[in-house]
Amino acid sequence: MYQFSYAEIMEDGVADAKDRERQVLSRSIEMLEAARDVGGYSREAIDALFYTRRIWIRFIEDLKQPENQLDIELRANLISIAIWILKECDRIRRRESENFQGIIDITTIIRDGLK
Repeated sequence: MYQFSYAEIMEDGVADAKDRERQVLSRSIEMLEAARDVGGYSREAIDALFYTRRIWIRFIEDLKQPENQLDIELRANLISIAIWILKECDRIRRRESENFQGIIDITTIIRDGLK
């Protein structure tokens, strides 16, 4: 029988969480790329924006928690990025923008930083 230390279990938990975060961000990027490629305010755009908004709202909720172990400055920066993404999603939804690529680029940077 294996005995794992608390630190090993917590490390695995963090690694699993980061992997899930990478997966949902990758899915968001795929959906945003499909929406960008179709163009206009399509069904793909609606689905991509809805999914992307849900992700970033959940990230904000997590980042605001006092138990979050990230540095406070990093959390503040990520919340600022999340707010920009949410605003950009809203601009696309209101047909004031088609800046899918901007959201894709930022989301890709964040996803690739989760190591």
